[in-house]
Amino acid sequence: MNAHDPNLLATSRSARLRQMLRSNELEFIMEAHNGLSARIVREAGFKGIWASGLAISAQFGVRDNNEASWTQVVDNLEFMADASDLPILLDGDTGYGNFNNVRRLVRKLEQRGIAGVCIEDKIFPKTNSFIGGEQQPLADIDEFCGKIKAGKDSQADDDFSIVARVEALIAGWGMEEALRRAEAYRQAGADAILIHSKLSKADEIVTFAREWAGRAPLVIVPTKYYSTPTDVFRKAGISLVIWANHLIRVAASSMQAVAREIHDSQTLVNVEDRIATVNEIFRLQDADEYSAAEKIYLTGGQAPSSAVVLAAGRGKGLEALTEDKPKIMLPVAGKPLLRWLVDGFKNQGINDITVVGGYKAEAIDAAGIKLVRNERHAATGELASLACAADSLETDTVVSYGDLMFRSYILRDLLETDAPFSVVVDSSESAPSNQSVRDFAWCSAADDRDLFGQKVLLRKISDTPAATDGEPHGRWIGLLNVRGEGRARLQKLLAELRQRPDFDSLDMPDLINALVEAGEKVEVRYVHGHWRGVNDLEDFRRAGDFAHTQTPYALGNNDGETAR
Repeated sequence: MNAHDPNLLATSRSARLRQMLRSNELEFIMEAHNGLSARIVREAGFKGIWASGLAISAQFGVRDNNEASWTQVVDNLEFMADASDLPILLDGDTGYGNFNNVRRLVRKLEQRGIAGVCIEDKIFPKTNSFIGGEQQPLADIDEFCGKIKAGKDSQADDDFSIVARVEALIAGWGMEEALRRAEAYRQAGADAILIHSKLSKADEIVTFAREWAGRAPLVIVPTKYYSTPTDVFRKAGISLVIWANHLIRVAASSMQAVAREIHDSQTLVNVEDRIATVNEIFRLQDADEYSAAEKIYLTGGQAPSSAVVLAAGRGKGLEALTEDKPKIMLPVAGKPLLRWLVDGFKNQGINDITVVGGYKAEAIDAAGIKLVRNERHAATGELASLACAADSLETDTVVSYGDLMFRSYILRDLLETDAPFSVVVDSSESAPSNQSVRDFAWCSAADDRDLFGQKVLLRKISDTPAATDGEPHGRWIGLLNVRGEGRARLQKLLAELRQRPDFDSLDMPDLINALVEAGEKVEVRYVHGHWRGVNDLEDFRRAGDFAHTQTPYALGNNDGETAR
């Protein structure tokens, strides 16, 4: 049965471990030592986890001599239990003390959802069995049986398992002593017996299993006799095989090799393609679940906004400045236009920013953004660029021209609108003052700056008004906010427009006008200055003046200039 079978997951972790111990089939569990390795064990298909004392102490960087306290171990187990839904059997060493320590340990393990604990009949503090095991003293049988009874009496969950680990073969006390101890532990209430051996062949294990004759589930750890065919364990009647320390060992050898290579070569180029990608680590950390939850819970239940910046053009009238870079990389007051935009978005909590490049896209600084390219930028308009970023319209999205600078309140107020579609219109630009002004806006009402809360809707954006249009109410500055159900409607309309033969020539005003014509209510947010677009050399010069009004007081003068 698969580890992720719904019938398995419907039962508790402790019940699933007990089922494995009592199964008629040979079962297997795999070592893990932290949350990441626990998730890897689950993905590999194992049905349970062995929380190895050796591996956990090693990942802490200490010896397997009870140098890590039991509370540190239990805290580590909590991360493992959170990272995986598999039952965890803890390698609990000697129980970290006497019967009273075992009682407290069992209660704490149950509180953290751990399915069982294995305790060994040695003296606390213990030493790893493979380090001079024959010289290590064993616990008194009666004292160890008291630990088992104390643990069983303390458990609240009837399915919680206590596995008694017999060290007699390791210590050289012989088969008869091993069987005598195992039987005493069974009668004391142990749910299973782990018989341990350090020989390279499984002869001791097979002999013990034959003499044991199935009196209780039998668990083995074939670290030393690893070459034994697994069918031998099946025929011997073993219940559970523990692969006890292999993930920590492979992690250590891999880290050693990579660290040496990077140190010696002083470059990452030789290792990058041979190790897990950063995205794979994100996946193992379940980053996608956080992103999904973020959409539900963050910012009052609304998904965090993203931004799409249209920046494929070179910039007409700016050719002298853009020979080796796109307009969006022109420096304004020492900082590229792109950085002004990115900083503005990030200051309002928009961190998912997609920039659509085209001309000299390779010169765009992609730090903190996702860069996509409109390879046909020279022959297409703004809508073709937006279509290149269609995948970015999965959350509430601000679509922006790439040559904008603005005061922070403009974006803040736009993000606060509840409308599926909203735009920013500057009412101070109602009359054309120079040839670079475009995107005039006609609205349902003029900007009455004495009234607040009045809902104004967009009627049209155009560079060439008809004779019947009258005076425009302002200028669309190049910001469109799309929220909620508006995203799907925008994508549907964009797909319809792509079927038009003139699609390559369409710009953002064509899309917004098509929304209005389709019956969508596009809400207007009026502003009165406080922004700057860069459309020609004069705009570029004045952008520097505007930038200085944005400089923090601690870094320079701020004269409070209003851009017009």
